[in-house]
Amino acid sequence: MSRLVAYAILRSGSTTPLRDVERFSDEAELDARDRGLVRRILGTEVRRRTTLRAVIHAIAPAIKNAEMLAHLHIALAQALFLDRIPPHAVLAECSDAVRQTLGPAKVRIAREFLNSLYDRLENARSGDPRRDLVGRNLSFREPVFRDPVEHPLLWAEDALSMPAPMLKRWIARHGEAKARALAELALDEAPLSMRVVAGERAELANELRALGVETRDGVHERVLLAPSATAEAVTSCAAFTEGRLTIQGEHALRAAEALQARAGEELVDLCAAPGGKTAVLAASGARVIACDSNESRLERLRSTVQRLGVEERVEVLATDAGEALGTRTFDGVLVDAPCSNTGVLAQRPEARWRFGPASRAELAAIQTRLIDRAAELVRPGGRLVWSTCSIEPEENRRTVDAFLTRHAGWTLEEERESLPDTDTTQERGAGPIDGGYFARLRRAP
Repeated sequence: MSRLVAYAILRSGSTTPLRDVERFSDEAELDARDRGLVRRILGTEVRRRTTLRAVIHAIAPAIKNAEMLAHLHIALAQALFLDRIPPHAVLAECSDAVRQTLGPAKVRIAREFLNSLYDRLENARSGDPRRDLVGRNLSFREPVFRDPVEHPLLWAEDALSMPAPMLKRWIARHGEAKARALAELALDEAPLSMRVVAGERAELANELRALGVETRDGVHERVLLAPSATAEAVTSCAAFTEGRLTIQGEHALRAAEALQARAGEELVDLCAAPGGKTAVLAASGARVIACDSNESRLERLRSTVQRLGVEERVEVLATDAGEALGTRTFDGVLVDAPCSNTGVLAQRPEARWRFGPASRAELAAIQTRLIDRAAELVRPGGRLVWSTCSIEPEENRRTVDAFLTRHAGWTLEEERESLPDTDTTQERGAGPIDGGYFARLRRAP
């Protein structure tokens, strides 16, 4: 059943398939274990999508049927990237799913493809980037990917599943080695990043270890990191349900701290859901108006601030860009803006496939409206923090520079860009795992 649910989500045409897992799983009445398998299959498919296409094209270029291609993507995700699934199980599951959805006559096509796949695989790396699967101890007997010497960006699309335009931008800014490291980080789920809300970090680490969750320290003194597979154990443990621990990335935490909230202040979190940054602001003793335009997101926000024990200092307001606040002004405004998500592609892998001129233009219009509206809400002497989980300059420093050009009487006090951890000399996740940018701007008194 898990495989059929994954197939249904892929065939739905959703641009956010991982967000749809719960809804489709509820309809199919899947248990937690099967939901987890659906999420792993879809996460792998999204992260490795163009690699899967390249493999299919190399083995069976004549297959063009969208329904069959969806089944083969799922089978390849299982065969190449999900451990402990033997070939006979992949063959059986794929055959059964094809039989149920496309009819018995199509089963032969799927089986022939998978048999050909296994015939071409070797359980070792070859040293040839045209044959090796990045991040896996597997290779093909013949080249599957394009030549990285002749076509480096097209090879990256094949082998790293990173759109060539995005990688080209990263190479121009960061150099080829770091750009490739960023792309490779986005191939796997990021470690789970947790903020210690109450108590000592070492104590929480010991509490989690007793539950079988091994952690390591993040760079921020309040951050713990754990394997992504432990998410369910973490969110069901006492420390989480009692509000002593929450899920939050290090960059996101630092962006909230950049507003320098103080007790007694009046603040606005303009794009507040799901509430992690709002809770950081309210924990200072400030009063926070948490705004969002979507009611379902607001429900999640309410749940977050209640679990973290700050609901008495938070007013939740359903409004778009704080329009309901009228001409009121505040000591500080935080804008965690909608963005391209290029700093968190490991956590939001589907964002890479939305990246393009049209989406960037749409985001630019939204971002300009938000930062200008935020400025209207800041009283003289107050501050504004602009935050994104993007590592693209036009969403970050260029947005800030354009704002300063449009608005006299504002100064840039602090800014910080964080790249996802690309230090290959350390264990994955030793540094910040969520990339992004924030800037604190001050309005003249």
